[in-house]
Amino acid sequence: MNAPSEMNFEDMLRIRLEVLRREHRDLDEAIHALETAGRPDQLTLRRLKKQKLALKDQIVKLEDQLIPDIIA
Repeated sequence: MNAPSEMNFEDMLRIRLEVLRREHRDLDEAIHALETAGRPDQLTLRRLKKQKLALKDQIVKLEDQLIPDIIA
């Protein structure tokens, strides 16, 4: 059997999901701060928004792996 200190695959996915969600929130806050600070650098904003979207895609993929499909 597995030792109690070992994590299973689902636990690792949940931890990774939480890390990605935190990064997504941090990027959202950074974008908001840039937008409200006078004349924001549009290139930086575009890059941050692209990173945020990529994180969102990763989050959705992990959520799909963790939540089983329900066949109705």
